[in-house]
Amino acid sequence: MHIHIHTSEEIEKLCNNPYVLKCSEKSITYTYEFKKRAVELYRQGVSSGDIWRRSGFDISRWRKTYSKDCIRDWKEIVEKKGYEGLVESRGLKASGRPKTKGVTDADKIKRLELQVRYLEAENDFLVKLRAKRAESNSGQIKNSK
Repeated sequence: MHIHIHTSEEIEKLCNNPYVLKCSEKSITYTYEFKKRAVELYRQGVSSGDIWRRSGFDISRWRKTYSKDCIRDWKEIVEKKGYEGLVESRGLKASGRPKTKGVTDADKIKRLELQVRYLEAENDFLVKLRAKRAESNSGQIKNSK
């Protein structure tokens, strides 16, 4: 398996993304909210690459199947443990309770602020999607008896 090595510039940019908890040269740890929403959007038919791009990630240099592989793993976790399993940071091998000891109020506030930003962006996207669907449906002839 090919592992992409992130440059210091990429790491800095990734760490500034609200959906990234932490990042190193070899790995990215995403927020629970991002993982959950990625699985939900994928199940609604949004491509894995689009999910990452819409969330502000430049995936052009990443392994071609990276985003799809992440979602596959996250879907498997959800099937085995429910969405709560996505709180754990190390995939299917993680066990035990999610870390709550040592989590400060500032950490909780940051997490909630990130969640609010994500949900606001999601709402904006859905408003645009509904408008686009309404626009494309407006020219169709409806079946009526």
